[in-house]
Amino acid sequence: MIPLNDPLDRDLVLEIPTDIQSIEGAVDYVMSHCMTCVEHARRLNLNFRVGLTEALSNAMLYGNGRDPSKNVVVEVCVYAGSLRAKIRDQGMGFDPSSVPDPTLPENLARPCGRGLFLMRELLDEVWYNERGNEVTLVLRLEPAGTLEGGAQA
Repeated sequence: MIPLNDPLDRDLVLEIPTDIQSIEGAVDYVMSHCMTCVEHARRLNLNFRVGLTEALSNAMLYGNGRDPSKNVVVEVCVYAGSLRAKIRDQGMGFDPSSVPDPTLPENLARPCGRGLFLMRELLDEVWYNERGNEVTLVLRLEPAGTLEGGAQA
């Protein structure tokens, strides 16, 4: 886990009802909030968008059990070098290490674990609170012109 810099003045907190139909609008709203990171548009529009969508879906479907009386809270902070989102549901939580690896041959036909896999692959950091009802997603924002491995473009 990398230490995060002091947040810029761009914090966002949303409370979203457990309604699958609300995910797209919530993600679009968060993405519009991150437009100051335009030099990272490709990673934001693919990696962060997909990761946030998966986290919200999991929180609503599994964490809150589709219960419309429960909400999901999203906190987004834009830092000088990264973007962080915390997604918290009102469920009992879970142990992420108990979710089977969807890439193993014996799990290819099983529907579970794909969202967690995508989040881990697309984001730079993914971690859960002890209870397992909150996930933190981190996307590092490299300085413009820097390629992977630190090489300059």
